[in-house]
Amino acid sequence: MPDSRPVQPPSGRVREFFSQLGPGLITGAADDDPSGIATYSVTGAQFGYGPLWTALFSFPLMVCVQLMCSRLGMVTGRGLAAVVRRRYPRWVLWSACLLLVVANTINIGADLGGMAEATQMITGVNSLVWTPVYAAILVALLFFSSYCQIARIFKWLTLLLFAYVITAFVVHADWIQVLRSTFLPDIQWSAAYLSVLVGILGTSISPYLFFWQAAEEVEEERAMGRTTVAQRKGATDEELRRSRTDVATGMFFSNFVMFFIILTTAATLHAHGVTHIATARDAAEALRPLAGRGAYLLFTLGLIGTGMLGVPVLAGSSAYAISEAMSWRASLELKPRLARRFYAVMAVAMTLGLILDYIGIPAVKMLFWSAVTNGILAPPLIVLIVLLTSDPQVMGDRVSPRWLRCMGWVAAAVMTAAAVAMFAAG
Repeated sequence: MPDSRPVQPPSGRVREFFSQLGPGLITGAADDDPSGIATYSVTGAQFGYGPLWTALFSFPLMVCVQLMCSRLGMVTGRGLAAVVRRRYPRWVLWSACLLLVVANTINIGADLGGMAEATQMITGVNSLVWTPVYAAILVALLFFSSYCQIARIFKWLTLLLFAYVITAFVVHADWIQVLRSTFLPDIQWSAAYLSVLVGILGTSISPYLFFWQAAEEVEEERAMGRTTVAQRKGATDEELRRSRTDVATGMFFSNFVMFFIILTTAATLHAHGVTHIATARDAAEALRPLAGRGAYLLFTLGLIGTGMLGVPVLAGSSAYAISEAMSWRASLELKPRLARRFYAVMAVAMTLGLILDYIGIPAVKMLFWSAVTNGILAPPLIVLIVLLTSDPQVMGDRVSPRWLRCMGWVAAAVMTAAAVAMFAAG
């Protein structure tokens, strides 16, 4: 008998697809934070089209790592730090948390500084004035709103990053060279090139994203009314399938933007002899062929938008990790009076990041080196995630499939090798 169910129109299928996106998409959008934009801009300006292959190479690695984090949160009903606390000695737990907090604090300071310096370009007001303003705004939003509401507003600002995609076609890039550089890796044995490679891997496969992904899967289930661990434990085949779609889409968006930022800065800055980016103004120049004098405004809005999305994720992942390690109540949907210590950790993380901005390190340099720091600190955390998601005592019959575990080991090995090579070449 023929199937009498109505055929779903294309628009309905598109709506259904986007309705399934959640933590993975937000994680991918947050991955293109000011640190990422600065790292990709420095890369394109300094080495031209050569490093474009990294966008293709890093994509499956970041998908697999984030997918393991997603599975961990969905299957156990707990965040990453909570699972580590129950499975490993306290020194392992606090070592993981320390790695995260160090990387996040540097990243928060770098992102706030990048947002402030970009705003200085438009207003003429010193960036040191804007840094505490942005910190105060973000703390207020985190304390008196929900992250879902914040993300819903500011993730639209990240769409301004598609200006790099448009600019790539406006400036008549060398597409033959683009294709060659995308599919034929050109690796140089120099401290500068290898530090860029570590920075790219660090800003795309970042420690804060691991903790955030697992915690947000738990938040998603809480939103469904699954308030206890027992109710959240386990995941159906359909839930795991949706998670794969969500994570892969978010990481694709992140790397798509990364590819075109490198391409555009290579075609504009590097092609005209601008090989070193010292300020946000230098990075904004890549958009001038598209937006003219409005390039600074376009760049500033994009940087602020990604910072507004990225900094709460950084502060939030630190707060989730410390709170889970200490068995405190932790949820961005709870009011501050119901989770005082969770929100206190976010405020402290923001304050420490703010202090870093007054040391005097140039914003773009700080943004870039925060990505390199992430690249150095990420491998041991990836190893921990692979071990946890391979453990039947943690995952039951939902341990990660062999191909996923293998890709996790590859990610850890590649990032470790890149970091070691960077120090060796230096």
